[in-house]
This record gives sequence, structure tokens and C-alpha cells, in this order.
Amino acid sequence: MPATPEANAMLIALLHQVPGLSPEEIAAFAARWSQPLRLRRGSFLVQPGQVEQRLCFVQHGLLRIYYPVVPGQETCVGFGYANSLLVAFPSFVTGQPSEYAIQALRQSELLAISRADFLAFVESSPAFARFWRTELEKALVGRMEHEIDLLLPEPAQRLARLRQRSPHIFQLVPRKYLASYLRMAPETLSRLR
Repeated sequence: MPATPEANAMLIALLHQVPGLSPEEIAAFAARWSQPLRLRRGSFLVQPGQVEQRLCFVQHGLLRIYYPVVPGQETCVGFGYANSLLVAFPSFVTGQPSEYAIQALRQSELLAISRADFLAFVESSPAFARFWRTELEKALVGRMEHEIDLLLPEPAQRLARLRQRSPHIFQLVPRKYLASYLRMAPETLSRLR
């Protein structure tokens, strides 16, 4: 199943935001995203134990990244939504089996690039390598901010920090997954909202 023109257009629009990336590099890189994926609600992109071999661009839909604590209990650690990149990052970097799962919360359409193709492009394009490093730095800062959130003893403080940092998330993500992400009971989140 080839990538749709709409998916390619969305990806190319995102790539045009990369400083210093030439039109030729954009076209060459976009051509490497050759794996369109469709997930039904509840389907998994990655399951624990699976090695992550691709980076995904979410065209449409909503996905969650979660860590299965014990059977029947899980902790949500992140989300993927339209116009965002999504990957089980520790597995993608190390080549080890993922401890995380990525599951579609809505029907989702994605484009994927293999790890090998992605890394080859990063090596061949200094402009994209700089951009990728900046994006990784932003992601690390975001993870650190979330860690600070989780250290706060008051659920209201955690909620306020998330509202300040990512107000859009409240329009996209169901309440029970937001509660898990904030490490509070769904009832507590409902009361605070």
C-alpha cells in the first residue's frame, strides 16, 4: 500500500520547517518514508518484547505510549497525535526489545521510515543532523519537565503544569489516559478539572 499524497504532503510540510534543508534533500528524505500504516482503535504499533525498527510520522489519529507495570496495570508515558513523530525510543536507539507498548486510541494513519534509512539520512545531511539534535534536546527537556511534574505531591500542581506546558492535550486525550500520565486516579482528575 503506497503512501497517500496527503500523507506525503503533510510530511513535506513538516520537513520544510527544518532550517537549511534544501528542496532536494526534502524530496530525497520524504521518499524514504515508504511504509504507510493503518491501525484500528486498540491495535498495537509496538508491543513489549518487540524491537523497534522504524520511526513513524502520525498523519491522523491518536496513540499512547505506555509501560505495563504488572498484568492489568499500566502507566501512560506519552502520546502521539497528528503531525508528530512517534517511536519506542529506547528500543529504536539500542536495538533491544521494547519495554513499552504503543497502542492506537483511535483509528490512526502513519508513515514509517526504517531505522537504517533514517540514520543514513541523518549522516548524509548536516542540516538535518543539527535539527535532529535540537529535537532530541527538546524531547529530553520535556521528559525532565514531566519527571518534575511527577515529583510534585499535589495532583493539582501536576495538572496545572501540564495545562501550562501542553494545553492541546486536553482536547485530544481521553481523561483516563491523562490521569495515568499524571499518576492520579481518574476521579481525582475529574474533580480537579
